[in-house]
Amino acid sequence: MKHGGSRRRRLSVQTMVVVFVICSAGVGLLMTMTMLILRPLDTPPNTSADVFLPVENDVDSSQLLEETETETETESESESETKTSTVSNPKRCATVEEMGEDFKGSVREESLKVRKLIQRHFDLNGASRVRNLPPEQFCKHGFVLGKASEAGFGNEMYKILTGAALSVMLNRSLIIGQTRGKYPFGEYISYSNVSFTLEEVKHLWRRNGCLKKYGRHLVMRIDDFEKPPQTNVLCSNWRKWEQPIIWFQGTTDAVAAQFFLKNVHPEMRNAANDLFGHPESLHARPNVFGELMRVLISPSEDVEEAVKWVLGNGVDPDISLHMRMLTNRSVRAVQAAVKCIRKVVNSLNLTSRPKTVIVSDTPSFAKTITPNISEFAEVLYFDYKAFRGNISHDVNRLPSLEFRAKDWGPAPRWVAFVDFFLASRAKHAVVSGAFRRVGTTYAQLIAALAAANSLGDNSTDLSFSFLSSFQSNLLTGGLRLQVGWGHVWNRFAGPLSCHHQSHQCAFTPLLPPAWWDGLWESPIPRDINRLAAFGVHLSGFGTVDENRLQSFCSSKKNSVKTSLII
Repeated sequence: MKHGGSRRRRLSVQTMVVVFVICSAGVGLLMTMTMLILRPLDTPPNTSADVFLPVENDVDSSQLLEETETETETESESESETKTSTVSNPKRCATVEEMGEDFKGSVREESLKVRKLIQRHFDLNGASRVRNLPPEQFCKHGFVLGKASEAGFGNEMYKILTGAALSVMLNRSLIIGQTRGKYPFGEYISYSNVSFTLEEVKHLWRRNGCLKKYGRHLVMRIDDFEKPPQTNVLCSNWRKWEQPIIWFQGTTDAVAAQFFLKNVHPEMRNAANDLFGHPESLHARPNVFGELMRVLISPSEDVEEAVKWVLGNGVDPDISLHMRMLTNRSVRAVQAAVKCIRKVVNSLNLTSRPKTVIVSDTPSFAKTITPNISEFAEVLYFDYKAFRGNISHDVNRLPSLEFRAKDWGPAPRWVAFVDFFLASRAKHAVVSGAFRRVGTTYAQLIAALAAANSLGDNSTDLSFSFLSSFQSNLLTGGLRLQVGWGHVWNRFAGPLSCHHQSHQCAFTPLLPPAWWDGLWESPIPRDINRLAAFGVHLSGFGTVDENRLQSFCSSKKNSVKTSLII
């Protein structure tokens, strides 16, 4: 089976098949043979129900299918057949493991290339150099703001990382926004000195006389990704924007920054390709956000103390398992995760007993799954109730919010940061599983940082894997439950995902895709509708109509929102 391949070749194959079917309309035998060739190769339905242990306020398993039942099918059967029916690949759908084959290989070279690109960027645009520029040069310099609140860690960290990625693409310095003089999650995360604060930029703007001597106001241009009719992410050349500060707002996942890969201006597309790689080359896309985190953040002293307490002897874990269970305890989820961990262990060929760290939004889950994994691996997890370090005594730190307890779990908020930096110490693999949606932003960032940490500057190989564990009941309707752009498998959730799959342990991209250019990527109807608001006409299998996008951008009213700071 061939993975990858150009979109142009797929379109030509589609045309040939459609012509063939039309010409054969009157020939019954040939039609019958054609339909036989194009039959779906889905695995037989699994009729057994998922098994749940009784827990208080458990979520009924029928809720898993609510979104599937309310989704409407808009794709024709013939379109499904024509995309995937080639001589080398007669299948009409793929399992998650088959889709993941593109991500099995190493991205060492691509990630090291991006690491050097990021390093060069901050050497030139980092705060230590830019703050010492002569006044005339400083006043002409540009900045990008990455600003986050203290809501969900994964979504908020992506806002900062998107700002950092945009600063690389635009050759500007990075500002990390503060609230009342404090960095987001600043009690748990230490930020490096390569970025500015807005207060420092304002101080330097006045000190260098940018307004008085050069007549240059400190103006911030704001573009909101969450407002598709107004955003200029696809239609404008941001490298030519003259405002000193740019804030790309509402960027809560890995998708927003990668929208520039389809920007109508070649200069912007090339800048995005240099950083993210080409969207159709799924097997060779660098670990961009992991490399950015490696430069920008590290655990605070108190969080580092807790991580070292868990590790004891100081030896980093071989594998991390993240399970987002939403207080549920599915036996099938446990079975699938254990199977996946065992698969990783067998592939490592370690001489010693592998060390596995377990993190979950449901603290009791670690104790539930430990007996199963301890049969073949050493198991560690952070028991926050037994920890007596500095961080455990400060009751005023990020108190848990009752209305988010179901989403974030019952543990104090600071535990998530210990879990994050603990899990990101994994040397060989991160496995993501869930009660419902696998590969959330939190899990993505764990895997990305772990992969970046495991890659030395002189490494000859990146023996690191990110895997997704799916229990069979999540795949009854294929990947259609993986809705939401923040989930790593969303771009594979369309009609090319086989229904009724068994447990899957699939290689997963360290850089979640934002478009549908891969062979097995296909959108769900809600994403086709959502893209239309951005001016993108998306086919049922993810092909962007570039002519329509150009026409949309040509007729689009230029929306400019600015804020005067000085």
